[in-house]
Amino acid sequence: MERDAMMVAGFGFRSGATLASLRDALAHATAALQPAMPAQAIALLATAHDKADAPCLRALADALGVPVFAVEAARMNATATLTDHATVRMLRGSGSTAEAAALAAALIHAGPGAALLHPRAVSTDRLATCALAARTQPPESRP
Repeated sequence: MERDAMMVAGFGFRSGATLASLRDALAHATAALQPAMPAQAIALLATAHDKADAPCLRALADALGVPVFAVEAARMNATATLTDHATVRMLRGSGSTAEAAALAAALIHAGPGAALLHPRAVSTDRLATCALAARTQPPESRP
């Protein structure tokens, strides 16, 4: 996928989350886009550095055939989110792990002009969240 069109799915999840939890959160996130976007359009999964090796996330990455990007805590904390969940902020220093991970990774990999596409979506079992980010502005043309 070309750099300017890269779509990033950011995840936050509890220790009890399963592959099904993450798939469900991703399905809710993609359904929130109009028109609905297939999960195959995702080029990268992102999460907090300490969650990047979780078996459920690695299984989803393998199933989708995409890499996982681990976002350092300082970058997560410096990334603005649409959601400001008090408990997540207290535990992690960011209002939403999923949103901060998605946006931070999109800014790194897709470049300036990347943005969150909507607030995070929550899995039905409430164990995982997913947010999508991508370039929303065309790159500046240079003379």
